[in-house]
Amino acid sequence: MINESAVNKIDLQLKEEKLDITKKWLQTGEVTWHKEIINEEKNVVVPVSRQELVIEKKIIDPRNPNRFEDSEIIRIPISEERIEIIKHSVVLEEVEIYKREIEELNQINESVKKEILHIQTIDDPIVVFQES
Repeated sequence: MINESAVNKIDLQLKEEKLDITKKWLQTGEVTWHKEIINEEKNVVVPVSRQELVIEKKIIDPRNPNRFEDSEIIRIPISEERIEIIKHSVVLEEVEIYKREIEELNQINESVKKEILHIQTIDDPIVVFQES
């Protein structure tokens, strides 16, 4: 039977570091958008037509029937084209604006500490292992 004394007893705690990894969102940029309306003057030449009734009265020279003494022209407008301007929107392009989440894998290298117990003996003591 071995007589054990607790007087010289030393309790040691061996510790090891573990990694706790957390993530948090940080705002890295901000985007705003707006549409700008630009007014532009258009100068377009449009041909327009009109109709008129022409009455031409010729007075014949009595001395020479092949010759006209005088003529009179009467013009009466009958109809004309009028320009009518109608504006309408035309889609030039379609733009989609959206957020997307991209997941990447980042490798993290961090050193952690671990305590290991080393026992050093002086001289040649006899080491006895006792299993309980």
